[in-house]
Amino acid sequence: MTALTGQPWLQASSTRAVMAALEAAGGPGCARFVGGCVRNALMGKPIDDIDIATVLKPDQTEAAIRAADLKAVPTGIAHGTVTAVAERTPFEITTLRRDVTTDGRNATVAFTDNWAEDAARRDFRLNALYADAEGRVFDPTGEGVGDAAAGRIVFVGDPETRIREDYLRILRFFRFFAWYGRGEMDAAGLAACEALAPGMTRLSAERVSKELMKLLAAPDPRPALRAMSDSGVLGLALPEAVPLDLFEAMAPLSDDPVVRLMSLLPADERLIVEVSRRLRLANATRDRLADAAIAARDVDLSMGDPAVRAAVYRHGGRAVADGVLRRWAEAPDRADDARRLLAIAEQWAPPSMPVGGRELARLGVDPGPETGRLLKAFEDSWVSDDFPTEGHAERLAALVSPQRG
Repeated sequence: MTALTGQPWLQASSTRAVMAALEAAGGPGCARFVGGCVRNALMGKPIDDIDIATVLKPDQTEAAIRAADLKAVPTGIAHGTVTAVAERTPFEITTLRRDVTTDGRNATVAFTDNWAEDAARRDFRLNALYADAEGRVFDPTGEGVGDAAAGRIVFVGDPETRIREDYLRILRFFRFFAWYGRGEMDAAGLAACEALAPGMTRLSAERVSKELMKLLAAPDPRPALRAMSDSGVLGLALPEAVPLDLFEAMAPLSDDPVVRLMSLLPADERLIVEVSRRLRLANATRDRLADAAIAARDVDLSMGDPAVRAAVYRHGGRAVADGVLRRWAEAPDRADDARRLLAIAEQWAPPSMPVGGRELARLGVDPGPETGRLLKAFEDSWVSDDFPTEGHAERLAALVSPQRG
């Protein structure tokens, strides 16, 4: 039997406390680790979350956790989930389930004590893996361990059936391949995703955008994006996507999913705002994408250092850096120029405007539209001269004098 070895999280006192609490209520073997923690342990990848499956019903789980003087949070009782917190570490504990009805978005479930039934409702075989408190791995599909070793992303059972249960699994197929896949994609799974892609219209915008951003954060999402594009899935998830040439060049330059998303879209701030609204992206993401599109118009890899500083002053360092990355992806042979511009955009701190209305008032200019015009003229001159640190009074007086004449 396969076993997990060398896993600090498995031996941690917090983990042992939660498993001991569950087994005190349901007996040995009533709870097993499931999904990502088992998969990643087998694949030698970092463990982010620890999920546990149990034959205990939700109320029994909650009672068992509280009886061990641990914190229990009923995070999803209707779906069988209770979160235990031990030593500030959360453990999501879910009762074994089987699907009763599904509609492509949500499922009505019934609780079960059958591990095979619970495995049968999961998406991919390498996610239908369980391990007991001692690290012994259980593989109900008989293929999950092998898939994890080989980097295969294969649906549990019939791919079309799994997808019709939840159309988000189409995007998850590509996302998991981007993170864990090796070699060629599973042909049956890919064909099912292509055939059923129109069903993604049933999904909420938040679910689509969340999966897309997770996919774009993968170390190298390019093979998955190519397959998404060729199958028509990308065109349905992101109809505004441009051809992948820019994305192919951008992906190695930055692992930031927002920058990679930027390379999939035209540099058109109005369209970007529309896309962000449709996908319900976070406001910060929307603003960053729009700012980068605006800054890109002022970015040229041939620009001198003063021009870069002027762009940073006008648009902000991050927007200019994002614009530089876009131009670099468009001209991969200009790496030295791009790195020079990036260094300025990321390290140079723009100074504050050195004069204001008070200085103009001292020169006899009354508050009003003329104040704004003169300050704008001063700022343009100051920026074009690369932010000199002296001579502000003289520069401002020179602008005011012609008005007095």
